[in-house]
Amino acid sequence: MSEQQPNPYASDPSQGGDYKWGPGEASYGYPQPYPVAPAYQPTIGGTGMPTPAYPTAAPGGAGFSLGDISIAGDQIITPSGSMPLRGAMWNATDFSRTEEKIPAHAIVLAVIFFLFCLLGLLFLLMKEKKTTGYIQITVTSGGRHHSTMLPATDAMAYQRVMGQINYARSLSM
Repeated sequence: MSEQQPNPYASDPSQGGDYKWGPGEASYGYPQPYPVAPAYQPTIGGTGMPTPAYPTAAPGGAGFSLGDISIAGDQIITPSGSMPLRGAMWNATDFSRTEEKIPAHAIVLAVIFFLFCLLGLLFLLMKEKKTTGYIQITVTSGGRHHSTMLPATDAMAYQRVMGQINYARSLSM
Protein backbone atom coordinates (compact mmCIF):
# COMPACT_ATOMS: atom_id res chain seq x y z
CA MET A 1 0.00 0.00 0.00
CA SER A 2 1.15 3.47 -0.68
CA GLU A 3 1.25 6.43 1.66
CA GLN A 4 -1.71 8.05 -0.14
CA GLN A 5 -4.04 5.06 0.47
CA PRO A 6 -3.67 3.80 4.03
CA ASN A 7 -4.91 0.38 5.01
CA PRO A 8 -8.54 0.83 6.17
CA TYR A 9 -8.29 -2.28 8.37
CA ALA A 10 -5.21 -1.20 10.28
CA SER A 11 -5.76 0.07 13.79
CA ASP A 12 -5.92 3.79 14.10
CA PRO A 13 -3.66 4.91 16.94
CA SER A 14 -5.62 8.16 17.30
CA GLN A 15 -8.83 6.21 18.09
CA GLY A 16 -7.05 4.28 20.82
CA GLY A 17 -8.53 0.88 19.90
CA ASP A 18 -6.98 -2.20 18.41
CA TYR A 19 -8.81 -3.74 15.49
CA LYS A 20 -9.40 -7.47 15.95
CA TRP A 21 -10.41 -9.56 13.01
CA GLY A 22 -12.94 -12.39 13.36
CA PRO A 23 -15.69 -13.20 15.82
CA GLY A 24 -15.42 -12.21 19.42
CA GLU A 25 -16.27 -14.52 22.27
CA ALA A 26 -17.66 -17.96 21.47
CA SER A 27 -21.41 -18.09 21.86
CA TYR A 28 -24.19 -20.65 21.56
CA GLY A 29 -23.44 -23.24 18.89
CA TYR A 30 -19.68 -23.06 19.15
CA PRO A 31 -18.03 -26.21 20.43
CA GLN A 32 -16.80 -26.03 23.97
CA PRO A 33 -13.30 -27.18 24.87
CA TYR A 34 -12.96 -30.80 25.92
CA PRO A 35 -12.15 -31.50 29.56
CA VAL A 36 -8.52 -32.01 30.43
CA ALA A 37 -7.37 -35.64 30.70
CA PRO A 38 -6.28 -36.74 34.19
CA ALA A 39 -2.58 -36.41 34.91
CA TYR A 40 -2.21 -40.02 36.10
CA GLN A 41 -3.39 -42.87 33.86
CA PRO A 42 -2.55 -46.39 35.03
CA THR A 43 -1.40 -48.87 32.41
CA ILE A 44 -2.09 -52.54 31.78
CA GLY A 45 0.77 -54.80 32.78
CA GLY A 46 3.44 -52.19 32.11
CA THR A 47 2.83 -52.35 28.33
CA GLY A 48 2.19 -48.66 28.10
CA MET A 49 -1.44 -49.05 27.02
CA PRO A 50 -3.75 -46.94 29.18
CA THR A 51 -6.69 -48.64 30.84
CA PRO A 52 -10.09 -47.31 29.88
CA ALA A 53 -11.78 -45.22 32.50
CA TYR A 54 -15.38 -46.35 32.90
CA PRO A 55 -17.53 -43.76 34.61
CA THR A 56 -19.81 -45.06 37.33
CA ALA A 57 -23.47 -44.26 37.76
CA ALA A 58 -24.48 -41.61 40.21
CA PRO A 59 -26.02 -43.08 43.36
CA GLY A 60 -29.78 -43.29 43.31
CA GLY A 61 -30.07 -42.62 39.59
CA ALA A 62 -31.93 -45.11 37.46
CA GLY A 63 -30.28 -45.52 34.08
CA PHE A 64 -31.04 -46.90 30.67
CA SER A 65 -29.26 -47.09 27.34
CA LEU A 66 -29.91 -46.49 23.66
CA GLY A 67 -27.29 -48.41 21.73
CA ASP A 68 -23.93 -47.24 23.08
CA ILE A 69 -25.45 -44.12 24.71
CA SER A 70 -26.21 -44.64 28.41
CA ILE A 71 -27.91 -42.38 30.93
CA ALA A 72 -26.81 -42.75 34.54
CA GLY A 73 -27.72 -40.20 37.14
CA ASP A 74 -27.16 -36.75 35.68
CA GLN A 75 -24.66 -37.89 33.03
CA ILE A 76 -24.92 -39.14 29.45
CA ILE A 77 -22.15 -41.69 28.98
CA THR A 78 -20.86 -42.36 25.45
CA PRO A 79 -17.70 -44.05 24.13
CA SER A 80 -16.25 -40.61 23.42
CA GLY A 81 -16.81 -39.34 26.97
CA SER A 82 -19.55 -38.21 29.29
CA MET A 83 -21.87 -35.23 28.81
CA PRO A 84 -24.25 -33.44 31.14
CA LEU A 85 -27.83 -34.69 30.97
CA ARG A 86 -29.40 -31.32 31.66
CA GLY A 87 -30.07 -29.41 28.44
CA ALA A 88 -29.23 -32.31 26.10
CA MET A 89 -30.79 -32.32 22.64
CA TRP A 90 -31.96 -35.72 21.35
CA ASN A 91 -32.83 -36.65 17.76
CA ALA A 92 -33.75 -39.86 15.98
CA THR A 93 -33.82 -40.47 12.23
CA ASP A 94 -35.44 -43.51 10.62
CA PHE A 95 -33.27 -45.07 7.89
CA SER A 96 -35.27 -48.29 7.74
CA ARG A 97 -37.64 -49.63 5.13
CA THR A 98 -40.28 -52.35 5.15
CA GLU A 99 -40.76 -54.40 1.99
CA GLU A 100 -43.80 -56.54 1.33
CA LYS A 101 -43.67 -59.34 -1.23
CA ILE A 102 -45.30 -62.64 -2.15
CA PRO A 103 -43.10 -65.54 -0.96
CA ALA A 104 -41.90 -68.13 -3.48
CA HIS A 105 -43.77 -71.01 -1.82
CA ALA A 106 -47.07 -69.10 -2.22
CA ILE A 107 -46.49 -68.78 -5.97
CA VAL A 108 -45.71 -72.51 -6.26
CA LEU A 109 -48.85 -73.44 -4.28
CA ALA A 110 -50.98 -71.06 -6.38
CA VAL A 111 -49.82 -72.72 -9.61
CA ILE A 112 -50.33 -76.28 -8.29
CA PHE A 113 -53.79 -75.67 -6.82
CA PHE A 114 -54.92 -73.61 -9.82
CA LEU A 115 -54.64 -76.76 -11.92
CA PHE A 116 -56.86 -78.74 -9.51
CA CYS A 117 -59.33 -76.05 -8.47
CA LEU A 118 -59.65 -72.31 -8.88
CA LEU A 119 -59.04 -71.69 -5.18
CA GLY A 120 -55.29 -71.78 -5.78
CA LEU A 121 -55.30 -68.05 -6.57
CA LEU A 122 -55.98 -67.36 -2.90
CA PHE A 123 -52.35 -68.31 -2.17
CA LEU A 124 -51.33 -65.12 -3.98
CA LEU A 125 -52.84 -63.17 -1.10
CA MET A 126 -50.06 -64.39 1.19
CA LYS A 127 -47.65 -61.55 1.97
CA GLU A 128 -44.28 -61.49 3.71
CA LYS A 129 -43.01 -58.29 5.37
CA LYS A 130 -39.30 -57.72 5.91
CA THR A 131 -37.79 -54.67 7.63
CA THR A 132 -34.17 -53.68 6.98
CA GLY A 133 -32.10 -50.63 7.83
CA TYR A 134 -31.10 -48.61 10.86
CA ILE A 135 -32.36 -45.91 13.21
CA GLN A 136 -29.83 -43.15 13.91
CA ILE A 137 -29.83 -41.60 17.39
CA THR A 138 -27.91 -38.39 18.06
CA VAL A 139 -27.36 -36.51 21.29
CA THR A 140 -25.76 -33.08 21.75
CA SER A 141 -24.87 -31.65 25.14
CA GLY A 142 -22.17 -29.52 26.66
CA GLY A 143 -20.56 -28.76 23.30
CA ARG A 144 -20.20 -32.46 22.44
CA HIS A 145 -22.04 -34.58 19.92
CA HIS A 146 -22.46 -38.35 19.64
CA SER A 147 -24.34 -40.49 17.14
CA THR A 148 -25.19 -44.19 17.10
CA MET A 149 -27.09 -46.54 14.81
CA LEU A 150 -29.57 -49.18 15.98
CA PRO A 151 -30.76 -51.97 13.65
CA ALA A 152 -34.47 -51.89 12.79
CA THR A 153 -35.81 -55.39 13.46
CA ASP A 154 -39.47 -54.76 12.63
CA ALA A 155 -41.84 -52.01 11.48
CA MET A 156 -42.49 -50.80 15.03
CA ALA A 157 -38.81 -50.32 15.97
CA TYR A 158 -38.86 -46.58 15.25
CA GLN A 159 -41.89 -46.06 17.51
CA ARG A 160 -40.17 -47.92 20.37
CA VAL A 161 -36.98 -45.86 19.94
CA MET A 162 -38.99 -42.63 19.84
CA GLY A 163 -40.62 -43.61 23.15
CA GLN A 164 -37.16 -43.98 24.69
CA ILE A 165 -35.99 -40.71 23.10
CA ASN A 166 -39.00 -38.88 24.54
CA TYR A 167 -38.22 -40.32 27.99
CA ALA A 168 -34.59 -39.14 27.62
CA ARG A 169 -35.87 -35.69 26.58
CA SER A 170 -38.02 -35.52 29.69
CA LEU A 171 -34.97 -36.35 31.85
CA SER A 172 -32.95 -33.63 30.07
CA MET A 173 -35.20 -30.78 31.17
